Amino acid sequence: MKLTGFADEAGRDLETQIRATKDLGWSAISSRMVDGVNLHELPQEKFDAVADRLDAEGIHVPEFGSLIANWGKKISSDFDVTLAEIDRAIPRMQRLGTKLIRVMSYAQEPWGEDQQEQERFRRLREIVKRFDDAGLMAIHENCMNWGGFSAVHTLRLIEEVPGLKLVFDTGNPLFQRDRSKGEPFPWQDPWEFWTKVRDHVVHIHIKDLISPAIDGVEPVYTMPGEGDAKIPEILADAKSRGYDGWIAIEPHVATVFHVKDQSQVDWQQCFDSYVEYGKRMEKIMAGL
Repeated sequence: MKLTGFADEAGRDLETQIRATKDLGWSAISSRMVDGVNLHELPQEKFDAVADRLDAEGIHVPEFGSLIANWGKKISSDFDVTLAEIDRAIPRMQRLGTKLIRVMSYAQEPWGEDQQEQERFRRLREIVKRFDDAGLMAIHENCMNWGGFSAVHTLRLIEEVPGLKLVFDTGNPLFQRDRSKGEPFPWQDPWEFWTKVRDHVVHIHIKDLISPAIDGVEPVYTMPGEGDAKIPEILADAKSRGYDGWIAIEPHVATVFHVKDQSQVDWQQCFDSYVEYGKRMEKIMAGL
């Protein structure tokens, strides 16, 4: 098992991301944003400069954290937008030698409204096929998307979308209701979710947090092993089952990545907490 991370939580600019990675002694970045722009949305000249700089530092990008079908896009959105993102992402993945790209299953509609499941399945089949045809792998994350409603919903995606694999996020279940169970819909349990989907997981994201247990309350993110995400247990189980893929830290401890006003972020605190988070993950993994 190898460690990588969303270094854009340490700093917006590439040089800071590289410095955080080097401070940890790592040689991989799960790339999502550079200067606040997703990697597949950067102007070509800027992307080329990023790729050359990563090459020069000997840093590998095992995963694209893409915007494709993510929690910010409704299923009623123009599918041509998604197809254009795919067309931009594929050559950039090939340039960087990146095999995995995180995708989702479009934003959740309010529970009880039409979720347009068949349209989600249709789109995901096309998304997965296009990456597969290029020798790449689209991996679905359990987030605020249709597949994130429950482990049962994620497994339905596996059934409906040939070739789809999963990235499992340890923290995301903790702020979502389990919509596969009866009302009042209990909170999801990370361990239960993991054990149901683990046979299809090829990549792991690490977040830890204290479950809010109240709808609409922002969760409190913690250092790994200090929250309710059962990170040591999940990683020990993964190791015992022969998992040898990447483990990507996505701390959210100092940076709530989705906050709109990034000018309010203390970036030195973000940098320090990212490096500390990585060191704590190394200790957890050493104890497995």
